[in-house]
Amino acid sequence: MSLLHDRLAKYDLPQQMMEKGVYPYFREIEGKQGTEVEMEGHNVLMFGSNAYTGLTGDDRVINAGIEAMKKYGSGCAGSRFLNGTLDIHVQLEKELAEFIGKDEALCFSTGFSVNSGVIPALLTRNDFIICDDRDHASIVDGRRLSFAKSLHFKHNDMKDLERCLRRCPRNAVKLIVVDGVFSMEGDLAKLPDIIALKHKYPNTVVMVDEAHGLGVFGRQGRGVCDHFNLTKEVDIIMGTFSKSLASIGGFVAADKILINYLRHNARTYIFSASDTPAATASALEALHIIQNEPERIQSLWEVTNYALGKFREAGFEIGETESPIIPLYVRDVEKTFIVTKRAFDEGVFINAVIPPACAPQDTLVRFALMATHTKEQVDRAVAALVKVFKEQGIIK
Repeated sequence: MSLLHDRLAKYDLPQQMMEKGVYPYFREIEGKQGTEVEMEGHNVLMFGSNAYTGLTGDDRVINAGIEAMKKYGSGCAGSRFLNGTLDIHVQLEKELAEFIGKDEALCFSTGFSVNSGVIPALLTRNDFIICDDRDHASIVDGRRLSFAKSLHFKHNDMKDLERCLRRCPRNAVKLIVVDGVFSMEGDLAKLPDIIALKHKYPNTVVMVDEAHGLGVFGRQGRGVCDHFNLTKEVDIIMGTFSKSLASIGGFVAADKILINYLRHNARTYIFSASDTPAATASALEALHIIQNEPERIQSLWEVTNYALGKFREAGFEIGETESPIIPLYVRDVEKTFIVTKRAFDEGVFINAVIPPACAPQDTLVRFALMATHTKEQVDRAVAALVKVFKEQGIIK
């Protein structure tokens, strides 16, 4: 093991940041996630969460999970393929399919395992997978696990996407996979243009990752595909439960033929234990709340637009975001760590985004909003971040 240890010991960036007192990861939260949380003995504003609907601490969601544990136990002790299918798994899949607007849905244990399982299951050595170069890591890993030939295009660059499509044989399957909302930058995929290219090049299939679009965009939070009125044109839609649905798990929705194939061939589905009863029931309850409380998404957009205005007014570089994900560009790895630490000192929790999550010149801190945030909380956070960014000479 000495050679392996020698190789791994060269990775010491975390230790460098720890020595400087600016290491930002694995901080312990001492209670429910909400707009304010207890961390390291004091209260901080939480702007580093993906809980866009603000439901992670909702008593209805919590109680649904508790009741499911009482009825079904703490786990299923097996995969869906064998002994791990519960009636609530089937109910959630049916309701998700109807909500998303597809024939059927299939639930996985995590959102990551959807992308890392669906992509390699569908493609052969003669096929092509084409990805945006800022797609989520789960898509990247799905691409790596696939036997298909892999191509990628510059972020949201439709000319470059068409360049990739031209390289593929006419009779080959061409799977384009994109995030609906890009998780670090907060901008949207150019779905109308992607669908136009799908129709131009035969045997092209489109898959959209709605991890950050579900509960945020579209009618009742149906996602970016619905936002663009393109659900029928998008062949495969996936999503997660760990964000707007206040739980853990993921799903894929598509037509019956595709879901039937995945149900019997997606390895991360067949060989993973089922979603726990509590996680399944919590996601189901969150789905009901989203549909029954449209004011929740309205509140999310009100506070999002307010925050976008405040950050632009203060001179922050926030890129092309169109969502509750607001990137505050730093463009320096060490300063990104310092800004994150100083923000925490000022009572604001945000996320440091460094390579490999982004290019070295694109480092940023990620500021994300929930429906339950108030404008007063945004004001406090912006004031603190203005102070910190000015200290580091990032804004004037």
